[in-house]
Amino acid sequence: MEQFVMKKERDNETLVTEFILLGFKTLPELQTPIFVIFLAIYMVTVAGNILIATAVLADHRLHKPMYFFLGNLSILEICYTSTTLPKLLASLLSEYHGISFSGCFLQFYFFGCFACTECYLLSVMSYDRYVAICKPLHYVTLMNSRLCVQLSVAPWIIGAVLPAITAFCASHLDFCGPNEIDHFICDYTPLLMLSCGETQQAEMLMTVVGFAGIMPPLILTLTSYACIINTILKIPSNSCRKKAFSTCSSHLIVVTIFYGTLIIVYMLPNTDTLRDLNKIFSLCYTILTPMFNPFIYSLRNRDFKQALTKAFSKFVPERTMEGNQMHQN
Repeated sequence: MEQFVMKKERDNETLVTEFILLGFKTLPELQTPIFVIFLAIYMVTVAGNILIATAVLADHRLHKPMYFFLGNLSILEICYTSTTLPKLLASLLSEYHGISFSGCFLQFYFFGCFACTECYLLSVMSYDRYVAICKPLHYVTLMNSRLCVQLSVAPWIIGAVLPAITAFCASHLDFCGPNEIDHFICDYTPLLMLSCGETQQAEMLMTVVGFAGIMPPLILTLTSYACIINTILKIPSNSCRKKAFSTCSSHLIVVTIFYGTLIIVYMLPNTDTLRDLNKIFSLCYTILTPMFNPFIYSLRNRDFKQALTKAFSKFVPERTMEGNQMHQN
């Protein structure tokens, strides 16, 4: 560990220059299987979300506010996963688990940036479903192209600003060693535990910023769905109720998985016995949710099924004709 610290001659303090992300280092015999699983998850996540974004862009039937926001979410999920998985995959391939001081806080910032953006983007999508179900006659007027662009840009701006405050604050803490982070990402709780200085103000600031990043969009989402459910229950026809609920069921599943695991992670006591459980739940909202999103939205959405079928039907016959011509020659 000596190679990861340096002496500060001015006041003879020892400063950490590199952190060690332990990740799944405690399971050396499973490094290869874990690498294969995470590599497959990363490939499926990137491919699935690129497919969703491409379908939204290419098919005119998907040029609607709901799919516009979904395309934004797909791009976000690619960025979100790419913040953590490549570094984790690299550490699984080698014995080196280090990350530089600046690299750690860059990951800390971008991880918080994309997580915060997703919170607000999910609330925007719930508002879109609220307008579609509760105010259907005014949907086209209210959800115009200008408002859709504004609602899609706002989460990215908020996501870029709020984590910058916590990342700046955390990077100015004193780290004198040890430098081992018992996690697969640079998160604020393990970083605070490693600090050798006063952390009370930093903890308070991070709590306030974290609250601002999670609670307002969560409250907006819950409020939207409370109104949606209330409206659906008032629909007299059973078939119409099912149709109305099906338009927001995919988004509701994604919101439940994302917020459910996120809240569990930050509500669990930070003890040695619960640390491994914390990692498992962290995997859910950082790695598994971005992978499942394309399947949840596409498999439960008729428009997406038709768009994907159309895309494949255009591609497959061309390949079949080329094959037949080669066979005849």
